Amino acid sequence: MRGVLVLVVDSSTPAVTAAVAEVTADGVALRAERQTINARAHGELLAPQIDAVLDETGARPRDLAAIVAGVGPGPFTGLRVGLVTAASMGQVLGVPTYGVCSLDALGLAAGGRRILAATDARRREVYWAVYDRDGQRLAGPAVDAPAAVADQAKELEVEFAVGEGALRYAELLGLPVRPEPVHPPAHALAELAADRVRRRAPTERLTPLYLRRPDAVAATTRKSVLR
Repeated sequence: MRGVLVLVVDSSTPAVTAAVAEVTADGVALRAERQTINARAHGELLAPQIDAVLDETGARPRDLAAIVAGVGPGPFTGLRVGLVTAASMGQVLGVPTYGVCSLDALGLAAGGRRILAATDARRREVYWAVYDRDGQRLAGPAVDAPAAVADQAKELEVEFAVGEGALRYAELLGLPVRPEPVHPPAHALAELAADRVRRRAPTERLTPLYLRRPDAVAATTRKSVLR
């Protein structure tokens, strides 16, 4: 297979990520990557970063063979930015979109032992999943308080943890924490979608893994204007 270019985006964490990867018959190579840590500026940062990685590789949008997006789990607003962007570009360019669980990218990148991947879910909770030595998911994704996750990790004989959530709640999790990766790596996201790219699999609906309702919900009752 001749190498093809794919755009990789992820906005499931405070890290706003855009990258261009080349997928060949026997591997994946990053050609350009931008990642900015800013939990409040996903919408402002993602599009310029996409332009930047395309410029760096000398590629145009029409050169892309597919778009890979991290589907979370993650907070509602930030996650939606990446998925809407990926889906819109895929539709406009006529190329397939492929979704990858963002925790799976952490699990793959930190593989080698049984691990807990955890990102910050706010509200003193973490999004988490457990992986075996080959990066295969054994449990999750789910959202829970760190103490509850610690119990699950003990039952599953987890050896160490990785991710922003693991770093923040290391004491409660009671596990050794690797310092890297902190956020889902673009290279791992591309690797997890590479087989679909090679097979030219049909486009996928990018279904977000919210795992819980957004903070802002529509009112269920009407208030009287006379009160």
